[in-house]
Amino acid sequence: MADTLNLLTDADCRNASSGGKKLAKLHDGGGLYLWVNADGTKYWRLRYWLAGKEKSLSLGVYGKGKVSLKDARARRDQERKRLESGLDPSAERKAVKIRRQHAAENSFETVAREWYGKQLHTWVPGHAEDVKRRLEKNLFPVIGRRPIAEIDAPELLHAMRKIEERGAYDLAHRVLQVSGQVFRYGIATGRCKRDLSADLRGALTPHKAKHQAAVRVEDMPGLMRAIDTYRELGDLQTQLALQLLAHTFVRTNELIGAEWSEFDMDEALWVVPAARMKMKTEHVVPLSKQALAILETLKATSGGSRFVFPGRNRDKPVSNNTMLFALYRLGYKGRMTGHGFRSVASTALNEMGFRPDVIERQLAHCERNEVRGAYNRAEYLPERKRMMQQWSDYLDAIAQGAKVTPLRAA
Repeated sequence: MADTLNLLTDADCRNASSGGKKLAKLHDGGGLYLWVNADGTKYWRLRYWLAGKEKSLSLGVYGKGKVSLKDARARRDQERKRLESGLDPSAERKAVKIRRQHAAENSFETVAREWYGKQLHTWVPGHAEDVKRRLEKNLFPVIGRRPIAEIDAPELLHAMRKIEERGAYDLAHRVLQVSGQVFRYGIATGRCKRDLSADLRGALTPHKAKHQAAVRVEDMPGLMRAIDTYRELGDLQTQLALQLLAHTFVRTNELIGAEWSEFDMDEALWVVPAARMKMKTEHVVPLSKQALAILETLKATSGGSRFVFPGRNRDKPVSNNTMLFALYRLGYKGRMTGHGFRSVASTALNEMGFRPDVIERQLAHCERNEVRGAYNRAEYLPERKRMMQQWSDYLDAIAQGAKVTPLRAA
């Protein structure tokens, strides 16, 4: 304040030492002190009395580029004005610290990571990585530090707009869906009251969902004959992988990660463990005679690897893109994908007259509701065995040039 007696000079502060003591306290007037430690570090402290009790408050570290004598006096005067107004600077700082800690514990990022951890065991690794990347690259940099309860719709929309500015309209919709799941988790755990993603419906640029390319059923004969010639362009293992994918119509990731221990050749069954399934539920694939024959050939070419489709490193499976690029080489770029075999099989099997529930179970489109979807690994198994054999017979027939349409279910 104006009547404060200033005792220290800049030279005093620069040259101050503890004089061999553990701590020396140099007074500057108005309760301001420079504390000098034995190791040479120097700190500004404000000493004051409140309600008959002596207290002190840190005003920063003295040194070049830090809190100078002039700065310390300004801070002292500012804190004394607060004291004259009846405020306790120390208590106020503690309150601010608590509020910041509370905000950090309830930030969007904290809530999102907590939600992510709860969901992680239900996801396959690829999906888990996608969700994590969408959060870390698109949401955390914009609203991650904000208390989730204080975020408003325009803030969330701003995050979405930054994605749209890159032309990633589909991604913006996907990220919005993820944000909605985080907000709903925040509501359930008492950290916020609203799912702001619902407020943004209609606010994002419309986009057309990109479906995985798949040929029509009537185009399958040409595709199967092309696959039969793939060895002229590439390797036998990839040709057999495409053929097995066609005969089993599992997801590409489920096929390339297959291990020999999953197959019971005597029972003609392939049991894909829950850990490798998209829905985290064990899946049974009946093996037709044709599928078994393909596997027998693969057994002879796998070189003792535990993987059915080992890569150059026999301890790892082939790349995710192996079959996609093989389809490219066959001239089906933009026309067919590994996932496309599932679409074609679903269409054709429905035309054959197989029951939709049987087809859906074989596609592993199982109900996630724990009550309705309690999974029986043998559900519809006799009918599924007949269906898979009839599907393989159909593929064989069209690959050999027979002019057939999907037959009715036997």
